[in-house]
Amino acid sequence: MIEIKNLSKTFRTAEGEVEALKNVSLSIADGDIFGIIGMSGAGKSTLVRTINMLERPTEGSVVIDGVDMGALSDKELRAKRREITMIFQGFNLLMQKTCLDNVCFPLKLSGLRGEKKWREKRAMELLETVGLADKAKAYPAQLSGGQQQRVAIARALATNPKVLLCDEATSALDPTTTASILDLIRTINEKTGITVIIITHQMSVVESACRHVAILDGGVIAERGEVGEVFSHPKSAAAKRLVYPEGDAAVSAAVPGERTIRVVFNGREATATPLIAHMAAEKGIEANISYASTKTIEGREYGSMLLGIRGGGETVRAAIEYLTKSPDVLAEEVEPDV
Repeated sequence: MIEIKNLSKTFRTAEGEVEALKNVSLSIADGDIFGIIGMSGAGKSTLVRTINMLERPTEGSVVIDGVDMGALSDKELRAKRREITMIFQGFNLLMQKTCLDNVCFPLKLSGLRGEKKWREKRAMELLETVGLADKAKAYPAQLSGGQQQRVAIARALATNPKVLLCDEATSALDPTTTASILDLIRTINEKTGITVIIITHQMSVVESACRHVAILDGGVIAERGEVGEVFSHPKSAAAKRLVYPEGDAAVSAAVPGERTIRVVFNGREATATPLIAHMAAEKGIEANISYASTKTIEGREYGSMLLGIRGGGETVRAAIEYLTKSPDVLAEEVEPDV
């Protein structure tokens, strides 16, 4: 269990003090994949770096499996960090070393030195786990971004950690590669039970990989809970900005005489014929799509759209009833000030 208790972090700059984190409290269960999402400057990277004490909090504590990280000596902290590893946006591989040597490196630094043959055997097992056993003698510069991140994941797993911290680890990758890396992380989580914390500004990353999420806004936790619940029924202004990026303007731009329905796709199985077309064909309810931001991840649809519906309340209710019969779809009428 990771318990973040009343955590605050203040940086002193030439312009004055900056409060990066303000009284943040979170509990993350063992074996969870937990997402922390927010816009740039929300404090996400600062928060993840306090977990392994790369950043010392100004106030509050981080307790992992009953151990207060801030109370450890330097020697104790180094030992504890073997259980809490990180992967980064920039991969941070040693460019002059082969993939095999990169994965062996943390073993050489740790107390798990062993014989060279043992280290190399362990490294090869990990490269096989991430699908890169054939790249053992290659150098990072010879690999794609996705392959480099796979090597970084293998290196992070070398010391059998209990926690994997992912700081914007897929931000530099294209959508297809991002999906493959997230799938790898999910598979490793399922097989090993490792706790994963994913820091990101991308909703699609949280939707496709995480079970729980906390939304960070201005250094404060604005909302938290199960991913499906938070993204389906966002309550805070920060959550609504992330989930409904269209904002009030798109609602206000609806055609006069139409009433607006917001439809949220929360993992609905993708089909050849769009749901809105089905509604028109089966119910005779035509909808004007005034806004749409949806994507398909591993055969499932995520995102939201705004529909303009002509007709009275009965037509709107019939449309909502039809739409919400589909699993993992929510629909509600919205007013211009929502």
